[in-house]
This record gives sequence, C-alpha cells and structure tokens, in this order.
Amino acid sequence: MFLKAIRERFAHRPNLVRIVDNIGWLFLDKILRMGLGILVTVWIARYLGPEQFGLLNFALAFTGLFGVIAALGLKGIVIRDIVQSPEQARLTLGTAGVLQMVAGMLMFLVTLGAIGYLRADDPVARSIVALLGSLMLLKACDIAEFWFESQVQSKYTVWVQNSAFVVFAGIKIVLILQESTLMAFVWVMVSEGLVVALAMLIMMSKRGPSVSRLRVSAGRAKSLLQDSWPLILSSIAVMVYLKIDQIMLGQLLGDESVGVYTAATRISEAWYFIPSVIMASVFPALLDSKKHNEIQYYQRLQHAFNLMVVLSVGVSVPMTLLSGPIIHLLYGDAYGEAGTVLAIHMWASVFVFLGVASNKWFLAENRQMQSFQRTALGALVNIGLNLLLIPIYGAVGAAIATICAQFSAAYAFDLLSKSTRDLFFMKTRAFNLTLTFKKTNTL
Repeated sequence: MFLKAIRERFAHRPNLVRIVDNIGWLFLDKILRMGLGILVTVWIARYLGPEQFGLLNFALAFTGLFGVIAALGLKGIVIRDIVQSPEQARLTLGTAGVLQMVAGMLMFLVTLGAIGYLRADDPVARSIVALLGSLMLLKACDIAEFWFESQVQSKYTVWVQNSAFVVFAGIKIVLILQESTLMAFVWVMVSEGLVVALAMLIMMSKRGPSVSRLRVSAGRAKSLLQDSWPLILSSIAVMVYLKIDQIMLGQLLGDESVGVYTAATRISEAWYFIPSVIMASVFPALLDSKKHNEIQYYQRLQHAFNLMVVLSVGVSVPMTLLSGPIIHLLYGDAYGEAGTVLAIHMWASVFVFLGVASNKWFLAENRQMQSFQRTALGALVNIGLNLLLIPIYGAVGAAIATICAQFSAAYAFDLLSKSTRDLFFMKTRAFNLTLTFKKTNTL
C-alpha cells in the first residue's frame, strides 16, 4: 500500500517515477549485499584470522589497483553517449567491450609481473593474486551493466548479481563449516565473477541489444579513448587513495595489519553504496536538465550535495559512537584495534559522498582532466601521509591518511580553480544541514 501511494503521488512525473524505481532496485541490491555480505565477510574474517584475512584483502586491493586500469574509465562515458545518442548504442557498446577486453588481458599480465616482484618469496600471495587477477579477462562483460544503467533499468543487474551473490554466499558458508583452506575461498570468488559476467551478457541480449549484433569501429574506439583517458588516470588515482593503504600496510607492517584495517573499512565502506545508487539514478535527469534548463541543472546539483551531507553525517555519528562494540561483537577480540580505525575512517564518508555527487558534474561538463587532477591530489596526499603515519600509528595512521586524502580531493581541490570554485561554495552551503529540509524531489 505504501509503495502504491508513492507511485500515485508522483504518477504525473514519469521521469521521477523511473528514478525512484531505479533507486529502489539499487538500494535493494546494496542493502542485501551490505547485510548478507558483511555477515559472510565477518564469518570468514573470524574463521581465517587477521593474517590470512589480511592476505586475502591485500590481494583484492592489489588486483583492484590494476583492474581499474582495465576498465579504461569508460563507464560514465559509455552511459553518457548512449543517453545522448541512443541510435549509436550498439556501436558504442561493442567498441567499449573490445577495448576493455584488450585492456584486461594486458593488465592481467602486468599484475602477474608486479606481484612476482613485490612478493617474490611468497608463492601463496602470488597464486591468490593470479587467480583474482584473472577476472580482468572478463572486463568486456561490464558493457551489460552500462546498458542497463543508461536505460535506468538497474533491476536486471540486481536480479543477476544478487542471485549469484546469495548462491555463492551460501557456498562460502559451507566452506567455513567444512574448515576449508584460504585458496578454496579464492576459487569461489573467481567462480562468482565468471558466473555474473556471463549471466549479465545473456540478460542484456534478452532485454537490450544482442551481443551478436554489436558493432566495432576504430574511429569510435579513438573517440571513446579521447574522452576517457583522463578518467582512466582519475580512476587509478581514486583506487590509489582508496586501496593503497591496504597495499602499503601489507608491505610495511605485514598482512595481519591489513586484516585489522580491512575489518574496519569493510563496515565503513559498506555505506558508500548510498551516493553511488542515488547519483547513478539521477544522472540521466541531470544531463537532461543541463540541455534544457541550466538553472534547474544547478538546483538539482545543490539538492544532491545537500542530501549527500545529511546522509553521510547521519550514518557517521552513530557508527562512530558504536564502533568499539560493533567490532567486538562482529569480529571478536583478535580485531580489537579495528574499533578505533572504524571510528576515524567512518568520517571519510562525508567527502566520499560529496565526491561521488560532484563526479557527475565533471562528467556532464566534459571536465575529465580536472577530475583526474583532483583525484591525483587525493592519491598523492594519501601516499605521502601513509608513508609518514603507518610506521608510527599503524592501521590508525592509514585511516587518518584516508580522511585527509578524501578531504583534499572531494572538497579542498574545488577552491583551487576558478572554474570549480562554485562547486566548493555549493558543497560548503550543503554543510548547513537545515538546507536538507528543502524539497529535493526536483532531482
């Protein structure tokens, strides 16, 4: 009855109904993943212990660093181009798929070489990285998600990913009960990635353009890369200041520190789905308003900033106050230090939320180079502070470095350039939480 009433309330605004419906599906997806995912992750962490759990997450962070290069920064570009030129969708999707396939192969080889150099005396780490890195070979399958997001039809992505997620979560629980080895969990993760990738392509072929009918063009590849190469650099910078702390902890202090740190960040970063879901759903509406009404365009962006601040603060306050009991309840005494890490790291979400919202402005304005510059600033701040703070404060130092990096990239950077200074003042106004009570349904 409640959902029916909402639909009737906004029946005269079909675009808003589509956005709300899409947000609902994405929230369902993320909430299920956050709930069941954290439950399974915690169980695995308690079973493996800080050292093995740390090694697993070191490998995930390491492969993620190279995997983001394989993505070529194409997601936002492809979605934008399909929305603006739907008649070219098959050409755009096909070309993007081939580009990501080639990039995935190259980055997989680079990953193998890099881990062989850094962990020459650790065959287990090399094997885990090789297995998880093999998922880069499936990067071309990401085009299915691009398609559904461009059509504001994320429910199909949710169906596929959550079905696989639930099944493989059950398999992981079975592995725990059978007291399986760390490598068994790695194989399950790889299998899940393979199943999801293939299922998404099948779903796209049924609900959208068939894979067999996609087209490829060298000229289209050139134009996609011309638009996306700054985003490739930006994505690398983002991954650096999101994941380099785990890699540096592993190299400077050992895998056990990575395990403690990851126990905390898995909880704090679980909330990052909120801005991603909201902005993914309203991005087509932002693009449309930019074409027809510049004033409405910036009003919608301001509403987005307002919402991001109140949501992030609303999550961070209780999580900070309850960080110690939460860690003790979920992970046990072996992860005790993670409570302090969580209380600090949680506040990075304020700037993460704002950063996700403003990313859409940079994309809509075709300012990919500035997007790279701000994330590069965050990456440099994170690396520098990690080198300074990790040897002294360990995992707590890494959490402090993350907050400073997010502040620098998502907020302070905007003050440095005249072209982005308005964004800085818009975000500053968003910190006046009373603005949140203004109507935001113009998104």
